[in-house]
Amino acid sequence: MAPEAPGELPAALLGLDFSCAPSSRKPIVAAWGRRHGAVVKLEALESISTLAGFEALLSTTHPRAAQGWVGGFDFPFGLPRVFVDALRADTGLPLADTQALISHLRTRCTDRQGFQRLVDGWGSAWGQGTRPATLPHRRCDTAMDGVSSTSPLQTRYVPVGKMYFEGLWRLVQTGVILPGLHRPSEQGTQPPRLAFEAYPGLLAHEILGRQSYKTDAREQTDAARRLVQRLSLIDALEQGRTRLGLRLKLTPAQRDHLASDPQGDRLDAVLCLLQAGWAHMRLTEGDALAGQPQDMDKLEGWILSA
Repeated sequence: MAPEAPGELPAALLGLDFSCAPSSRKPIVAAWGRRHGAVVKLEALESISTLAGFEALLSTTHPRAAQGWVGGFDFPFGLPRVFVDALRADTGLPLADTQALISHLRTRCTDRQGFQRLVDGWGSAWGQGTRPATLPHRRCDTAMDGVSSTSPLQTRYVPVGKMYFEGLWRLVQTGVILPGLHRPSEQGTQPPRLAFEAYPGLLAHEILGRQSYKTDAREQTDAARRLVQRLSLIDALEQGRTRLGLRLKLTPAQRDHLASDPQGDRLDAVLCLLQAGWAHMRLTEGDALAGQPQDMDKLEGWILSA
């Protein structure tokens, strides 16, 4: 898919920390904001406890979507090429683009547990001899020195594969544009909604290295130290001490609200918001792919700013 030069860009920014099985205890968190030059201002945080609520967030009828948005979403927009090639050989289908791939998987697997079984069966029930010894990564997963995102085929522990299965399909179904990967055949008069894959771990690692800012609900022994790490991370974002060249603007109440979340989900949404702000800046400069490489694999996708 050839990139298209952006038209008039929406001003609203969206950063989203996703869950494939959201609940009131572990909701999807959406961070809304706007960019003013090199400053990204956080306007609101929204908690979403169901996948139906996530679909409503993506809809053009959402109160904050009237003029569209540019968003960074913390789940994979693609799968490793070696897996897709094995799937093609097994099915005989071309699976030539993002929509074809996710549509086939949603038809073949009735739920995310079915997708887990499909990945587990790779190399035994199908794809004989094509599965590596360990779950493969995409090129973008290891594009940054010192940090690697989880394989999109991981369906346990951090169930990134299930997030792909539940998240990407809903972006496609609701007519969202994925620059470089998918453009709906009929846009009509819908306001432009542009979604990019984001990964909060990129910015967090740049500032904190391997130090964690998240406290496991089952293990509170490091809670105080990890609160300090969250505060340090927020300080750096407010001061613009990242390679994105953007500063985060918060109210004192927002700052406290971000720091007080031990799981770090609110902060992850804000990290995605800043990556969306970086994409917005690149788009306004005329880069239709917002920093994604021209030669990126159209089925693997890319992580913003990687």
